[in-house]
Amino acid sequence: MLSSVWGIPVYDCDREAKRLNEENPFIRERLEALVDEGALYDNQGHLIREKLASFLFSSPVHAEQVNAIVHPVVLEDFRLWVEQQKVSVVGMESAILYDCGFDTQVDKVIYVDASDETRLRRAMQRDHSSREQILHRMNIQKAASYRMRADWILWNDGEEEKQLRTHLGSIVEKLNSINNK
Repeated sequence: MLSSVWGIPVYDCDREAKRLNEENPFIRERLEALVDEGALYDNQGHLIREKLASFLFSSPVHAEQVNAIVHPVVLEDFRLWVEQQKVSVVGMESAILYDCGFDTQVDKVIYVDASDETRLRRAMQRDHSSREQILHRMNIQKAASYRMRADWILWNDGEEEKQLRTHLGSIVEKLNSINNK
């Protein structure tokens, strides 16, 4: 909505990490070496996401190892992306903003929240993962801590788009006024 309604470019960390996991030779080599369970990429060179997710979520140590490879590359890609933007306000979408230290790259944080059931349903549809897999991931996340650290909390349970748009619009006005000072 930031992009489609207000024209604010948004860097989607998850989407860009997926792209970089496939395109970036540094990430590819290190992930292949780390995940020693057969080929991590298929014959066409595409990452086998289920295999990486299985490795990543099987252990906190594995998650740290994968994140240490991927996050610095995503951060550098974000910085390059920001330099290319011709606007005064840009956005970053990241489910793990605080965990990976990306909060140091932004001035303000909007935490988009929804009920657990809504978050679960959306993640299952998006990732084509099982209920158990998504619940495990949700339990790892520190939602309460994220909410407390955010500048704004935006409720998005999918029912009142007009209300969501109004609330987000007031946040965008505040961001623009902060940036124009």
